[in-house]
Amino acid sequence: MYDDATQPLPVVGPQAGRTPKAPETPAPASRRSRRAEATPTSRRADKRRAAAKRSGKSVPASPTAKRLQLASRGFVALIAAGVMGATGVIWYGEHSFDAGFKRTGAIAPEDVNLDGDINMLLIGLDTRKDLNGNDLPKAILDQLHAGDGTEGGYNANSLILVHIPKDLKHIVAFSIPRDDYVPVQGIPGYDHAKIKESYGLKKYTVEEKLKAQGAVDGPDLEFQGREAGRASIVQTVKALTGVPINQFAEISLAGFYDLATALGGVDVCLNHAVDDSYYSGAQFPAGPQHLDGSDALAFVRQRHGLENGDLDRTHRQQAFLTSVASSLKSSGTMANPAKLKSLMDVAHNDVVLSKGWNLTDFATKLGRAESPTMEFRTLPVLRYDTVDGQDVNVIDPVAIKKTVREAFGVSAPAAPSAPATIPTSTLDVVNASGTSGQASKVSKLLTAKGFPAGDVGNASYADGTTSTIYYGAGADTDAKQLSEMFGGLPVAQSTEVSSGHVKLVVGTDLDIPASLDPSAASTATTAATATGGVSSASTGTTATTDSTSDAPDSGKPVTTTIGSKIPCVN
Repeated sequence: MYDDATQPLPVVGPQAGRTPKAPETPAPASRRSRRAEATPTSRRADKRRAAAKRSGKSVPASPTAKRLQLASRGFVALIAAGVMGATGVIWYGEHSFDAGFKRTGAIAPEDVNLDGDINMLLIGLDTRKDLNGNDLPKAILDQLHAGDGTEGGYNANSLILVHIPKDLKHIVAFSIPRDDYVPVQGIPGYDHAKIKESYGLKKYTVEEKLKAQGAVDGPDLEFQGREAGRASIVQTVKALTGVPINQFAEISLAGFYDLATALGGVDVCLNHAVDDSYYSGAQFPAGPQHLDGSDALAFVRQRHGLENGDLDRTHRQQAFLTSVASSLKSSGTMANPAKLKSLMDVAHNDVVLSKGWNLTDFATKLGRAESPTMEFRTLPVLRYDTVDGQDVNVIDPVAIKKTVREAFGVSAPAAPSAPATIPTSTLDVVNASGTSGQASKVSKLLTAKGFPAGDVGNASYADGTTSTIYYGAGADTDAKQLSEMFGGLPVAQSTEVSSGHVKLVVGTDLDIPASLDPSAASTATTAATATGGVSSASTGTTATTDSTSDAPDSGKPVTTTIGSKIPCVN
């Protein structure tokens, strides 16, 4: 019934690439296909309450206030970069701002120091619970248009990966579509899932294990479950994009609402009028308009009735961030102690940050820099598909790694021409590319590099159509070596792959590196020249200049500066 209710989890069957249902998973609410239009209904969204007016007497400038003003420019940049929940003051009164945040240990120790650069993952968590696992008050749920609180799960429905270089000149933010179907690790019964589910699935798994050991429901169990979920989503995004992540921020549905309300609402612009009152509660005319906190949340949650579904929703989230940054810059919030205090309260109540992240030092550093440019992008989707009744986004993991690394200025690790250690695992290769002979060709190339030859054949439906490496017990090392040779193919353990075996699914996206087949590079170059196209290193195909495509529209990158005009979106 509600747009962001916990969705049925991908049920994987007995073959590799499919996911058995997790035992005793609470029965999720049903949902509609993204392709279906909302059925007209007499149920209408309640009239939103106007955000409460905030007032406060002006206070003469003090040394603390002057420092606040210096930090404000940096903080605006921080907001635009994605940490919208970390709002308010960087220094207010006592040195208590940093100490007031809930902290997480989700960041891997080896990724903490990136030589001055910051790769930050921001997630918007779809839950109707507070940080202790308690239901949100009904008054808040009514404003969120989120049902009675039983619908919500722990999906990471907003995922934004932000790169802030140490020279502070150009910030790049990638929105990650929540339904991207990706490999997951450490979740019994699952080798793939929608990327948004890697948080909730891991949380559930860990909590069930702790309960079996005698733990009882309460704040401690909620904290441990969420910590496992946070580490899982960080690791999943890291594996997908191929870049390390050294900072993390989490904000809930209530946090979106509280932030927009504390700011007195946000300005947005719509290309078309929308009426999604049955699901998200979004019911707005076309053109520029000012939304209160409740309507702002509906604005960023809507996906039904939009041309590109979730992809259009990612553009709304980007527009929301731009609007928040513009509001902070133009409203004088940073010099108003009363408004500053309300933003501090939002941040401390609704946001979780990674340990060791000192916002005071960071924002002061940004505040001394010129206003950086900001580029919003959305990770590409090859096509939509259905897995066990669930709508998923089929993606090209190799192309995504290449795209993100280039945008972040990260060099891809050199693909080894041969395994570092002699493989002992039997290599089975299956063809999902639709091109006859591909599995046999790849098997011969890898056998020549030392992999013991196994079965060669066609992929089943369960194997999917994107290139993936599955492995059985004891074959993890060889699977990872194989992945490295192909530039970082997704790797997942599967109980359906025999012990001591590695299974390579050859999809249409497989790029055979020149180190394995020198003729492949020259063939691709020749084909590109002959057709007037450009050889694609990420797909092994030739892209022509024809712009006609049935692929989902991820939208053009949006480059802006802090405080610039709010973009109009669907």
